[in-house]
Formats: sequence, structure tokens, C-alpha cells
Amino acid sequence: MSIFNFLSGQFIDVIHWTDNTRDTMVWRFERHGHEIKYGAKLTVREGQAAVFVHEGQLADVFTPGLYMLETNNMPVMTTLQHWDHGFKSPFKSEVYFVNTTRFGNLKWGTKNPIMLRDPEFGPTRLRAFGTYTVRVTDPAVFLREIVGTDGDFTMDEISYQIRNIIVQEFSRALAASGIPALDMAANTGDLGKLVAEAIDPTLKNYGLSLPELYVENISLPPAVEKALDTRTSRGIAGNLDEHLKYKAAEAMAAEGSAAGQAMGMGMGAGLGMQMGHAMGPWGPVTQPQAAAAPPPPPVEHVWHIAENGQVSGPFSKASMGRKVTDGTLTRASMVWTQGQDGWMAAEDVTELAHLFTVMPPPPPGS
Repeated sequence: MSIFNFLSGQFIDVIHWTDNTRDTMVWRFERHGHEIKYGAKLTVREGQAAVFVHEGQLADVFTPGLYMLETNNMPVMTTLQHWDHGFKSPFKSEVYFVNTTRFGNLKWGTKNPIMLRDPEFGPTRLRAFGTYTVRVTDPAVFLREIVGTDGDFTMDEISYQIRNIIVQEFSRALAASGIPALDMAANTGDLGKLVAEAIDPTLKNYGLSLPELYVENISLPPAVEKALDTRTSRGIAGNLDEHLKYKAAEAMAAEGSAAGQAMGMGMGAGLGMQMGHAMGPWGPVTQPQAAAAPPPPPVEHVWHIAENGQVSGPFSKASMGRKVTDGTLTRASMVWTQGQDGWMAAEDVTELAHLFTVMPPPPPGS
């Protein structure tokens, strides 16, 4: 290096950082030989903090403002004052700028489904994903625990670790919440706050905080979603017997419209032939009537039983009869079946009331 470049470097006395990458968390101010001049100006902008590391030890943290590095606890060094060291100062200082603004639109999600017990579906698996924001709240801790001597530390280098922490705490909070799967969409805000509070102590050890965590979606496995859609469609259809009749008539109408034109074309030619066969040589011939189609089989209901806040079932009518016999189903037991308006006592349900007639009623005064 020429003497001109060396001397010109000695008069660079403004230390500052402007970032246009939007993902850099820590940047080290590059100075020849890490030599900071006495009287240099340090500019720390809003959304930044400057951490001084002197001779390998963290010396001070500067918040936004303009500082003159003239105090005794700052390195007093200029290579022009150390001729005996050959223009090389034995004192080394580094300045790390830390971005303290929020890093947003960061993604998180569960790689594998979360196993839990749902009060309605039983054991099931759920997936979830969302977004979060993170910011540096303690630059000194963050530099000491995470960054080290990395002079260009980006958000990508720690986002994977934060995602793992979020997924771990979210799985624990979701399994312990007891919220039914069908009600989770209405509780995503509370789940996000719960998970953020659970993660906060861990992130504090890194000098970070999680200002926001959003749960965008919680989904069931595809097979369960398909079964749920089928169940919903059946509920919308209402009376199953009437629905089957409607679908059958709709299918027949569709087939008739497709064959109607072909039938119309052959009707004129075949009408005379049919009339001739119908009349016969000795008069009209009576055609046998087609047998009427049998009615659809009756739909057998299945029943759910509510006891002590727990729901069991479904049970067939035969199973309900056996429960009456062994005493696990009583007249006051609350039951429900498809199409029924809410829970009802078993003795008030027409289809179940006769099951209790084979057993004597409870004795008076019992």
C-alpha cells in the first residue's frame, strides 16, 4: 500500500452505516487494521445500535445519536503516533452496527402433522403455518450469543432456528389447548399470542423478541377433510330419503333429455308399427303392466350419547337396545342423531322410547 493511501486512511473519521439490503442484521464497519482514530465521529441512526469491541472484549453499546470518540474509555490510537510499531497500532477496535428494526413477513410452518386428541374427531393430525416478525432488543447479547465475529450477518442465518422454536412451542400449545379442530379458526389470534409468550423467554437469551406471530391456517389431513365435506353435504341435504328421490329424478331427467331427440326421430316411424302390433289380427292386445319399483329401504339412524361432558358413538339401534339391557343407557340419557334438533332424553325419542318398555320403570320413591 502506498504512503498516500495510508495517510489518507488516517483522516477517515466518520463511522456510520446505511443499509439497503433489508435483511442484514449486523454489519461490521471495515477500517484498515481495525484502527479507530481519536476524535472520530460515530453516527448511529434510528433503528440502529453500534457495539464497540475493543481488544476482543465488548466495550460499549451506542443508541441512536452522534458521538465524538474522545473519552478515555475509547481507544486513543492513531498510527501516526506509534512510529515504534511501524505504523501499526497495538490497539484494535471494531464497530458492529446492529439493525434494531423489525424483520417482517417471515414464514413458519409445521413440517410434520401435530398429533392431538380432538373432542369430536378423536385422535387426529393437524398442520399449521403463518408469519412472524422478529427484532433485536439487546444488541450486546445478540452479538455475544449469535453473531460472534461475523461481519455480515443476515436474517437467513437465524430464521431456521427461530422457526424450529416456534413450531415446537406451537405444537405444545395446540395439544394442550383442548380447542376442537372446528373451532380453531376462531381462536388463531389467541393461539398466536399464547405461542409468542411461550417463546419469549427463549428468544431473550438470544437478545431477540417476537413482536408479532400470526397463525394463517390450521388444516386437517386430506382424508379427514374429504370425510368432513361428505358429512357437511349430508347435513345440507336434510332428509336422506327425499334427497335420494330428488337425485334419482334428476338423473332420469338428464338421461331423458339426452335420449329425447333420438326417441323423437324414431317415434314417427315406429308409431304405426307399434299400433299394428297393438291391434293384432283380432283386435287390441293388452300389454302387461311393468312392475312398480320397490321403495328405497328405510334409513337406519345411528346415535351419539353424551355423558359427563364426553360424547361417544355412533351406535346402531341394536347397540342402543343392548345398552338399555345392561343399564348403560337410561331413560334420562341424552342422545342425538342426524336430523334431530339438539340433544334429547332417550325416553323422549320416538325410535328409542319403546326400548324401555321391555324393562319395568323405576320403583316409586327411587
